Amino acid sequence: MRSGEFADRKVVEESSDDYSLERIPRDKRNMGWLSITNITFGIATAIFYLQMGSVMALQFGAVNAIISAVYAIIVAGILGTIIAYLSAKTGMNVNLLSRGGGFGYIGASLTSLIYASNFIMYCAFEGMILVAAINAFFPSIPVWLLIIVFGTIIIPLNWFGIKQLDKLQKWSLPLFGIFLVAAILVALNTPSVYEGSFWSYMPEGVQMGGTALLLCIGMQHGIMGLTALIASDYARYLKPKDIKFGSVIIGFLPQIFCFGVMGGLGIWFGVRLGEGNPGIYIVFLLGLGGAIFTLLTQIRINITNIYSSSLSLSNFFENVFNFKPGRRFWVVVAGIIAILLMLGGIVDHLGTAMTFQGVFLLTWAAILVTDALVVKRLMKTGPGYYESRQQYLFKWNPVGVVPLLVSSALGTIAALGFMGTFLQSTAAFFAAFLAAILTIVFAKITDGKYYIKEHKEDIPKQDYIA
Repeated sequence: MRSGEFADRKVVEESSDDYSLERIPRDKRNMGWLSITNITFGIATAIFYLQMGSVMALQFGAVNAIISAVYAIIVAGILGTIIAYLSAKTGMNVNLLSRGGGFGYIGASLTSLIYASNFIMYCAFEGMILVAAINAFFPSIPVWLLIIVFGTIIIPLNWFGIKQLDKLQKWSLPLFGIFLVAAILVALNTPSVYEGSFWSYMPEGVQMGGTALLLCIGMQHGIMGLTALIASDYARYLKPKDIKFGSVIIGFLPQIFCFGVMGGLGIWFGVRLGEGNPGIYIVFLLGLGGAIFTLLTQIRINITNIYSSSLSLSNFFENVFNFKPGRRFWVVVAGIIAILLMLGGIVDHLGTAMTFQGVFLLTWAAILVTDALVVKRLMKTGPGYYESRQQYLFKWNPVGVVPLLVSSALGTIAALGFMGTFLQSTAAFFAAFLAAILTIVFAKITDGKYYIKEHKEDIPKQDYIA
């Protein structure tokens, strides 16, 4: 066999293992809901959620932080369940769903590129939490060297795809649990800087509800869209017999852990210790164990960040440039970009990045859900299935593209404060609601004629959603 033929075969084999460019055949959807939920816990156990809880509690009061966490669980859980169901039903992730879900194959590439950039940015943010914790314990090691070392580690841990992720998350989850319990026990035996019950903590001049609560909700919006959408990268492997029950578990359980358990513990740690940065208080509580705990959690989350970004990059370059080097190539690219962002100080722009991400991702999720439940199922507009193959799709579909661009633009303007305090704090929700309305309007105007060029009978009827 010639080397070129061997390379081509390797690319095909690799692509088919993770199906970054096509729907997963029904006979390959063979993972149980427990395994898939376990993989998503790599996201749910990120220290970032501890930090959000601590910061919100110290700035806006524990009660406001708790209420916003309940809101996040409900909204992200509902969105996540619907998206997980669509993914499991069709064998596609959100990048592929977008092609036949209102965007067209070039329009969907826009979402894929921004989606990938969000995961890469998060990889950089999470990586810097790890670097800060290790540097606090070993200050003699240069920060740039820690960035390169821990940024590079993620690449080989992603090499073998979904099966490797499942194994890594399974063996590391018990270790995470042991360290977390240890931190809680040490904190319980550490004098609290606040004398009252943690949930009663309220900074001077701050009240329950009102602007403080809206600001907490605004912070939650920065991550809610991501936690809802990312489930599709793994739910597409769900066994067909587990779709209904599994979708609810995959949709809600990670949200409960993200915002409820980790966020709630962040509130408790922050109030009790008077510190908002878990990279500082976990090391303070556990010493070297705290640095190891941070290493474990950040590697767990960044494995999933790089995996999802590699799928999105594969979609974008295949659609726009017909460039198909394979998912592993994009794992390396995403890892290198994350390292460069860390070296360039991306963490200094966390607020701006989260504002745009919250608006864009929640808007995208709203369009996908509206297209599935309203346009396809209720209005019976367009096909009752998702087509992802370029030759049968239009480049652009205004049903999804126009609402995404208009709503994201207006949502960003609102988030920057140009539409008043209320819309500034609820910009992502405002953009998502506007996008849902516009999706219905444009579906009615176009009458579904931009969904597919040609109807094919080769898609299994079990994959239809309407």
